Amino acid sequence: MLGWIVTIICGGIAGWLAGKIMGSNFGVIVNILLGVVGGAIVNAILGPILSLGGILGGLISGVLGACALIAVGRAIKKS
Repeated sequence: MLGWIVTIICGGIAGWLAGKIMGSNFGVIVNILLGVVGGAIVNAILGPILSLGGILGGLISGVLGACALIAVGRAIKKS
């Protein structure tokens, strides 16, 4: 139970940071989803190469993944 709460909090912070970095304004729920999904994607891709464990690693991977998802969303929206 505590793991899910930490994941949601880290995802929310990561999504918020990614929104600030990328200059996008999404709601709290979308920020959490972007942070959690983006973190999962980055951990799946970079997990075997880099060890991104712990809360700080989760935040870093969440921000990277959320930024990537925002960029992909913008590219899809543009075309």
